[in-house]
Amino acid sequence: MSLGVIFDPLLSWPVWWGLAALSGFAVGLGFFRGLAGAWLRAMAAALVLAVLAGPVLQQEEREALSDIVFVVTDRSASQKLGRRVEQTDQTEADVLQKLRARANTDVRQIVVGDGTGDAGTQVMSAIARALAEEPRSRVAGALVISDGLVHDLEATPEMPAPLHLLKTGERADWDRRLRVENAPAFAIIGEPVELTLRIENEGAAPEADSFTQLSISIGAEEPIKFDVPIGRDISVPVSLPHGGRNVIKFDIPEGEGELTGRNNSYLLEINGVRDRLRVLLVSGEPHAGGRTWRNLLKSDSSVDLVHFTILRPPEKQDGVPVGELSLIAFPTRELFIDKIKDFDLIIFDRYKRRGILPAAYLDNVRDYVETGGAVLIAAGPDFASADSIYRSPLGQIVPASPTARVIEQAYRPTVTETGGRHPVTRALDDGNWGRWMRQIELEDVRGDVLMEGFEGRPLLVLDRVGEGRVALLASDHAWLWARGYEGGGPQLELLRRLSHWMMKEPELEEEALSAEAIEGGLRIRRRSLSDAPDSVTVTRPSGETAKVMLQEVSPGVFEADIGADDAGLYRLEDNELASVVGLGPASPREFVTTIASADVLAPQIALRQGGAISIEDGFPSFRNVREGRNAAGARWLGLTPRGAYETIGLKQYPLMPPWGALMIFATFIIGGWLREGRRR
Repeated sequence: MSLGVIFDPLLSWPVWWGLAALSGFAVGLGFFRGLAGAWLRAMAAALVLAVLAGPVLQQEEREALSDIVFVVTDRSASQKLGRRVEQTDQTEADVLQKLRARANTDVRQIVVGDGTGDAGTQVMSAIARALAEEPRSRVAGALVISDGLVHDLEATPEMPAPLHLLKTGERADWDRRLRVENAPAFAIIGEPVELTLRIENEGAAPEADSFTQLSISIGAEEPIKFDVPIGRDISVPVSLPHGGRNVIKFDIPEGEGELTGRNNSYLLEINGVRDRLRVLLVSGEPHAGGRTWRNLLKSDSSVDLVHFTILRPPEKQDGVPVGELSLIAFPTRELFIDKIKDFDLIIFDRYKRRGILPAAYLDNVRDYVETGGAVLIAAGPDFASADSIYRSPLGQIVPASPTARVIEQAYRPTVTETGGRHPVTRALDDGNWGRWMRQIELEDVRGDVLMEGFEGRPLLVLDRVGEGRVALLASDHAWLWARGYEGGGPQLELLRRLSHWMMKEPELEEEALSAEAIEGGLRIRRRSLSDAPDSVTVTRPSGETAKVMLQEVSPGVFEADIGADDAGLYRLEDNELASVVGLGPASPREFVTTIASADVLAPQIALRQGGAISIEDGFPSFRNVREGRNAAGARWLGLTPRGAYETIGLKQYPLMPPWGALMIFATFIIGGWLREGRRR
């Protein structure tokens, strides 16, 4: 029950205040003139103003509302370390028991797990959502059962009551973690990248350990191990072996008594890129197709092209002095001996032996291919002649031999069955390609025939020699597509893919095993020229292995999806290939710091007059404290009773009936008149 006086004015408040001002002026004038009844007239004016204000006696019937206390239980990954699960369960049970025994109290339980992706522990976001659903006038406090490792302080809401932390964990906890700094997203293939590693001990770590073993593995290679110091920055140079995604894993052994080994590994993915693609193009003579190669290679800003066209062969003797020629001498020794290993690709376009390149130089080109280089031969009539480049040391690596027949008839290039599975020619639209007019007949073909020409004869042949690659295009009429003859064809795309395959770009490997992260797991992809590759063996981060059968989704591409919940390194193997893929963040946020601490939440707790108590020291008691007062002590935590209520009934009574007010008003007016008349 509650009583109070409220006002319900008969006139609007501006009018009321105007009458009050006028009455005050009249009464003040009476006092100024010394009228004996001025005070009675003032009482009459006050009575009229009071009646016009409409005072009403209001009686409320109220029903008390219970206080609301939030109990937030952290069930994130870091809360599963050590004895924290046991501590959390026991603390949660004790808190609920005590709060339910507290009079006039409702408990709102909130359970916080791992955040989406790598968001970490989102305690403050959970409190903010719960607070938005409850009347703030009823909230008496919030109790957080956690190790204190919270990652969303920026989402902390304005709390109308104290915030407390019941901290799990033990003082004897210790952990060792591996950190990698200044890791780039991209790096140049073959050039060392300096990574900074640091191995740190946290908590009550043993003082005897000053060194540990570090293992580094790149992709599916065997790891390399080193002894490294603890607590110091370590510079580690790493060179990427290939383009595209390179997975690098760093490991240190788990120490005895360590909280967790989850932060003893670090997965790093760096995309390998080439600084510049260095291409040497040697044209044996000027022809229409020479500009096609030049335009293709010059259109790519990442390609450094060195192009020589032989305009004056040795047999051309016209008597012009060499000093008067504007031509550049072919720097054969510099290109084919001193700098040959600097090139990523060498293209011979309609080149034939004329004595410009001695056999020793071409022998050097063969060695260059066998040690990892790439040669592309675009053949014309020269390839079928007696001076063919095939009849040189390069003939040992060329994937087919010429028959000396040059076919001068129109034909339409087509993709073979093998070519339909090979990344170089797969998915090329061969519906309306224009015709070519020349082809060199080949025999003794080895390697993969991707395209056929006249009467099904080999047109494009690819082969691997040692560590390098060789391609033979048995026609010099690809330029007809570039000119749009009979509708043209995918000349630029074909030549781009061909040159990139020769430079070992990962996306164009015909035999490849890879995987990518998808929602809920991994998608395994196997590219192969065979009809049915074997199953893939998947090794999970836990060491568990399983065989996965693949399904063909397109010619030469086989895929399978698997569920994968554990973050870490997954190893894929079949009979021929091996690959690795990292799932999840390089360093999970939940395990960056694992030692329980109240330091992260301390500023927010202090701002709301709360406290932090370690469960290891015993369970605290709860007290009621007034709003704005300190709500924590050595072994107790305070909750603020809110005294909230709900009005269930309301009655109003006028303070004075109108007739009574009229009689009193008349009494004051008459009294003032009589007093002033008697005075006169």
